[in-house]
Amino acid sequence: MRPRTRARELALQYLFSLDFQGPEALDGLEAFLKSSGASRTVREFSTLLVRGVIEHQADIDPHIRGAAENWALERIAKVDRNILRLAVFELSYAPSTPATVVIDEAVELGKRYSTAQSGAFVNGVLDRIVERIGRKPRKTAGDPSPNQNAP
Repeated sequence: MRPRTRARELALQYLFSLDFQGPEALDGLEAFLKSSGASRTVREFSTLLVRGVIEHQADIDPHIRGAAENWALERIAKVDRNILRLAVFELSYAPSTPATVVIDEAVELGKRYSTAQSGAFVNGVLDRIVERIGRKPRKTAGDPSPNQNAP
């Protein structure tokens, strides 16, 4: 598994656990990541993602609410909601990662950790968000393929 894919996976797992334990459990992030056996690079990116989602959640959630037609944020499955938060954080605050990579990684997380319909749901919501925030999925000769990770 690619390092950034693994980092996103660990970030998702930790954010999911925070939904049950509350934000005060953020103190356990470093121990959680060390216990995963992940490399330092993976742990650093996971930390960036988790802390970024927490720090910017007040800005992230309205994007999801606006794009998840007919779904209250609270009714979206916890896994899907956290996948969307991770992706919106990257789309909004990590512009060097191509939108296609962010979306493809989010869809794969949905397929792996949620329901059979999750991939399509995540893809549809993120497509709407990308349009709204003005970040076009780009694919040029210099971009990594959708199945690769951005630098």
